[in-house]
Amino acid sequence: MSQTIAIVTGSSRGLGDALASQLATQVNQLITVARTDNAQLQELARQQNCQHVHYRADLADPVQINAVAQDIFSQLDLSASQYILINNAGTLGPVGQYNVLGHEKALDIASAFNLNVNSIIMLTSAFLTATRHTGADIRVINISSGAGRAPTPGWGVYCATKAALDMYTRVVKQEAPHARLVSLAPGVIDTGMQKQIRELDLNHFPNRSRFTQLHEKGELSNPEQLAHQILNYLHRDDFGQTEIDDIRHYS
Repeated sequence: MSQTIAIVTGSSRGLGDALASQLATQVNQLITVARTDNAQLQELARQQNCQHVHYRADLADPVQINAVAQDIFSQLDLSASQYILINNAGTLGPVGQYNVLGHEKALDIASAFNLNVNSIIMLTSAFLTATRHTGADIRVINISSGAGRAPTPGWGVYCATKAALDMYTRVVKQEAPHARLVSLAPGVIDTGMQKQIRELDLNHFPNRSRFTQLHEKGELSNPEQLAHQILNYLHRDDFGQTEIDDIRHYS
């Protein structure tokens, strides 16, 4: 029987929660990684007869990244016909225009790169290595951002991490012909991160008004609807042909 195993990071809230919840109704096994548990997701998976395994981990911590990668992929069932990895966990990181001096800022920057870049590199590497000889259909979505493709004042760290993620995806596409990979910009989503953006100091983030207006006009994407779009995109026959993509091209 054809079986699909899906892995989603950042599954406790927002887009990650929506993606994991919808996948729980579609796949045989769902593996999630987040700092907190998601009891509703666990119950949904049980109702759908989907085996759900959750790993509590802070993917901004290199030690925990390595530990969770070893735990997941040392136990991965290699008999499935399809494997999906959605690297969704991410952070805005420190915000400010060029003045990022100081020990505390240095730690914040390192934490943002660990979560937005290093965790994805390590998990994707372990995932592709584990599934390399399965002959299965292997698909990876790295949730990126338009901020990695166009500069935004105040978001130097965030833009840099997402640009790094895009380039990493392009490189791995050449290195791993047995897999299909896409670095996908999801647009502007109505999540906790957006609330954080609307509360930023104008001196640090002069573009704040744009995001405030999007919220006031009701132009933010709904996480559940967006997750549905992304999963439809994931299952397209031409998935992976364009490794740097934007879901708004398909709406």
